[in-house]
Amino acid sequence: MGRSATVRVEPARVLAWLRTRHPDADLVALRPLGADAQAGLKDYGYGRPLRVTFTAAGRTHDLVLRTMAPDPFGHHRRADRVADLVLCHDTFGAIPRHIRPAEVGAFTPDGDLRPLPDGEPYLITEFVEGRLYADDLHRLAAADEAPVPDLARAEALARYLADLHRAPARPVDYVRAVRDLLGSGEGIFGLCDSYPADHPVATPARLRAIEHRALDWRWRLRPLVHRARRTHGDFHPFNLLFRAGTDLSVLDCSRGAAGDPADDLTCLSINYLFFALVERGAFEGALRALWDRFWGAWADAADDAALYEVVAPYFAWRGLVVASPVWYPRVDDTTRDRLLRFVERLLEGDPFHPRRVDDLLA
Repeated sequence: MGRSATVRVEPARVLAWLRTRHPDADLVALRPLGADAQAGLKDYGYGRPLRVTFTAAGRTHDLVLRTMAPDPFGHHRRADRVADLVLCHDTFGAIPRHIRPAEVGAFTPDGDLRPLPDGEPYLITEFVEGRLYADDLHRLAAADEAPVPDLARAEALARYLADLHRAPARPVDYVRAVRDLLGSGEGIFGLCDSYPADHPVATPARLRAIEHRALDWRWRLRPLVHRARRTHGDFHPFNLLFRAGTDLSVLDCSRGAAGDPADDLTCLSINYLFFALVERGAFEGALRALWDRFWGAWADAADDAALYEVVAPYFAWRGLVVASPVWYPRVDDTTRDRLLRFVERLLEGDPFHPRRVDDLLA
């Protein structure tokens, strides 16, 4: 979700930063650029470019301190603003006659200016024990019946999501999630771009038609901001760790941890379908039982029958992942075609209910 931009740019903090680069620096003026520019030393709100005039080594110098305010154009998360300013730092110097970047950094909670180092980013997290839920699905793909402990895990995952989705999110997060569902590099458009142009099943014409149908769905979903909820954003079996029984940890929440609950429900459940089709050529056996138990337990725990009406583009997104020759090159073309037909039928308006999944796969 990101932290809100509440930093105040204080002259004393700017001077402290200047003296890390020029020990004898003195701040002369801190003025906003633009029509409302005023002279003098004064605090200004986050989001305005400021002209920093200072003296050092007997000379007067000027810099511009740029910050970024949240806006509805893809910058309402802190991560968006960090990414945009880092990109400015990395590219300004590549354009002839362009202003040169001096430094990119972040304000501390106290208002100090701290530089961000060059190089690739990293993230350190805690470590937890467990086995990937994907191991369970591999084990069960060829089985005719689902053991009771595995049914219990499917139920536990459904209840986890029902609880997770009870927390509301902001309307702006919902609109962003629907936009990213299509237009991000990891969304429908990005996935279609990743398919080989000469693939015999996922032809460019077929992918283009999927994109067009998905775009129509965006305009159906976009007004439904009342559906904005906390979400995981990447709730697939490789991000779920089980220990004994239903003792669960989740990894790598994504996409701002906000959007439509349909994202998480489709992300997990399509894997029951996918693993079964790859192993058996049909959606039956133990994984079909897990599908039924998962959706049934979710329906009992959540008050969201309207979700069935909005799942189509989310299943399309996740279907394009599991049908991808890049992500899953060893899947046979018959299975790939069935997955894409499942996607196409949903996007064309075939109603979804977990009990009629066979009609969508026929």
